[in-house]
Amino acid sequence: MDVVVVESPAKAKTINKYLGKNYKVLASFGHVRDLPAKDGSVRPDEDFAMSWAVDTASGKRLADIAKAVKDADGLILATDPDREGEAISWHVLEVLKQKRALKDKPVSRVVFNAITKSSVLEAMANPRQIDGPLVDAYLARRALDYLVGFTLSPVLWRKLPGARSAGRVQSVALRLVCDRESEIERFIREEYWQIAALLGTPRNENFEARLTAFERKKLQKLDIANKAQADDIKGMLEGATFKALSVEAKPTRRNPGPPFTTSTLQQAASSGLGFSATRAMQVAQRLYEGMEIGGETTGLITYMRTDGVQMAPEAIDAARDAIAKEFGPKYLPEKPRQYTTKAKNAQEAHEAIRPTDFMRTPASVRQYLDSDQLRLYELIWKRAIASQMQSAEIERTTVEIEAVNGARTAELRAVGSVVRFDGFIAAYTDQKDDDAEDEENRRLPEIRAGEQLARQAINATQHTTEPPPRYSEASLIKKLEELGIGRPSTYTAILKTLEDRDYVTIDKRRLVPQAKGRLLSAFLESFFERYVEYDFTASLEEKLDEISDGKLAWKDVLRDFWKDFSGAVADIKELRVTDVLDALNEELAPLVFPAREDGSNPRICPKCGTGNLSLKLGKFGAFVGCSNYPECSFTRQLGDAANPNGENGGGEDGTKVLGKDPYTSEEITLRSGRFGPYIQRGDGKEAKRSSLPKGWTPDTIDHEKALALLSLPRDVGKHPESGKMISAGLGRYGPFVLHDGTYANVDSIEDVFSIGLNRAVSVIAEKQLKGKGGRNGGTAAALKELGDHPDGGGKIVVRDGKYGPYVNYGKVNATLPKGKDPQSVTVEDALALIAEKEAKGGGGKKPFRKAAAAKAPAAKKTTAKKSATKKPAAKKKG
Repeated sequence: MDVVVVESPAKAKTINKYLGKNYKVLASFGHVRDLPAKDGSVRPDEDFAMSWAVDTASGKRLADIAKAVKDADGLILATDPDREGEAISWHVLEVLKQKRALKDKPVSRVVFNAITKSSVLEAMANPRQIDGPLVDAYLARRALDYLVGFTLSPVLWRKLPGARSAGRVQSVALRLVCDRESEIERFIREEYWQIAALLGTPRNENFEARLTAFERKKLQKLDIANKAQADDIKGMLEGATFKALSVEAKPTRRNPGPPFTTSTLQQAASSGLGFSATRAMQVAQRLYEGMEIGGETTGLITYMRTDGVQMAPEAIDAARDAIAKEFGPKYLPEKPRQYTTKAKNAQEAHEAIRPTDFMRTPASVRQYLDSDQLRLYELIWKRAIASQMQSAEIERTTVEIEAVNGARTAELRAVGSVVRFDGFIAAYTDQKDDDAEDEENRRLPEIRAGEQLARQAINATQHTTEPPPRYSEASLIKKLEELGIGRPSTYTAILKTLEDRDYVTIDKRRLVPQAKGRLLSAFLESFFERYVEYDFTASLEEKLDEISDGKLAWKDVLRDFWKDFSGAVADIKELRVTDVLDALNEELAPLVFPAREDGSNPRICPKCGTGNLSLKLGKFGAFVGCSNYPECSFTRQLGDAANPNGENGGGEDGTKVLGKDPYTSEEITLRSGRFGPYIQRGDGKEAKRSSLPKGWTPDTIDHEKALALLSLPRDVGKHPESGKMISAGLGRYGPFVLHDGTYANVDSIEDVFSIGLNRAVSVIAEKQLKGKGGRNGGTAAALKELGDHPDGGGKIVVRDGKYGPYVNYGKVNATLPKGKDPQSVTVEDALALIAEKEAKGGGGKKPFRKAAAAKAPAAKKTTAKKSATKKPAAKKKG
């Protein structure tokens, strides 16, 4: 019997069925080792020696693998067919060598691009050894990422509080987002006008033509710059006669695009299905690992992390057979189509993303898939099929028209197109094709050269130029790929890191850089410019590719990088914080000092009128403050362009007066401090304050809303059983109702003001019912059941807890990442969260204490025991 190691338990189960009883398939659950998140895990002074650590969950799985290998005839490493997969196989092998589990047993490496029986059996018949250069490239990449992160981060903490970390590729991605935002801020809109004529043929059929030249001068987009020009031209055309000078019908061909890569799939899923990059990859992973179809689990698509655009010859043959069957022989080109990628550093040996069986149409698998899986599979199937279909044949007609009014002339053009043969469009049309300009998809009536045309109407429309759009997840990935930065397996992780660290937020599917992200990016550009340059990062990627090709030694690349990088960091350590702030004031001037409506100097303090505004660094990050502090207490949130006068503007002292309290006659003001906008009643230390709740913005706050906020907490009524008062208020974790020490969240701030006694009693009762269990010892509300843990021991459930949804397995409770939809959690997601929690000692109180005690020196055990007898600190409410 041979032991086969794959990455996921779902894959292990399927492959075990394919291979039979002579094989035992075990899952590594992804990576089994990593560099510990502490200084010294990579040691440049020791020729870049690296220390690897195994977490608790991975240690148990590796022990299971080692035990199985000791009783087996051989080991087959069958992790994913990419660099990360090669690295996982290497890690597993290294650990087994350390455990002396292998002895002289044969070890082989197999890769398959699809989880189908034929692909797996073919891979098993063609084993190889671990690819050493590919592992070296992984080691170099991992060491580089570690060295950048753990060398830069301490500098950031000292020089730029609030910035959590910087990464080699992450920082370049952030720079792209921030540079685009700066470009948008600098953009100056320009007015221009377009003029079109609605004309009629002698056969009473109307069409539209656009002005292209006036008084023998060709017009560019911005040439008609104002209404006066537009009215002059419009007046001339309203008195002109029109004649068709020429009519040209020209056949063109539109060719299909290649099958999807990781990047193009994410872009198409975003524009066509509304999926985030992360969601697209989660669904694709499920399709790759397979579904139960006809009593057998089989993968529906090939491996989804790839930058190759070519399909295997047998797949092309299968696609051509499917085209002939589904669409007919006329849709089948004489020869198969071949594609090459335009992306830098692409791994051409990797196949594009395609169906594992082209005869498995979307309609035939509809019953086995959920809505998202079906939509994504259909997208992949259609794109892959279309890539091997005939070109679309389109006839493009162009009509040149002359307008004459006395001595004045103008030229107009009408363009239309007709699809003579739809070709690949019968299967798939890109979203960008759907959004093509109207004139490209307009069909013109019959128009003959030389005939007179009747004027129906002349329309002049005003337009303004638009700034470039912010990046979406998909367009940022496309840009990174074009620049040759990062790899398909890393893009979603990069985006998630930027969002998790609050460097960017996603608004209407667009990436919006936050103040701390722009600060970090500006800091790196000012003091580490070379290391966030696009060309430098891309050239480093090229060197990593040369390592994987066996052309460069990985430690030579690290030595060259570290020599210059460590020197740059040493120089920055000597910088004073004031030097950093001066540089950032200049680099981020539009953000730090937004223009004022009255045109006054945006760097002069609006409160005292004499101090200069500047960036200031506080415990929680950067804000704008006055140089006359402490005499002048003016502050403003960084990036608060809507309120450049600080504290929400309106008065000379930077506050907005909303009115007076009807009972105390104290002034109620809207202000903005370093932690955001807030309401204040009165002045001094005793003044009552209230932050604005989520969803409320400064421009929507009036006197009535301010009074309502300041009135909190509000008494709802006495509980019918205890007789104690139930109150409603706004706390750290949002709006709540409170009774006898029990806090229960309500849906919105509006509920705080409107909730009645009956509803409040009900909410409290529900919370108390949950409070008997959940994280405090029982069963909180189950949101989704994921099935049994592959290691045994109980079910994995997504539950709703006091502080949000979490994954529960036995005594382990792992909080879901910020923004994660509980219904989208997969078994793999849950297992990773559980493993991370267990590694941190979160597997229940007793195991955690035992683990801590085992690690502590003997002398410290006594100290810990004594300190445990001390009275614990009082638990905070709320």
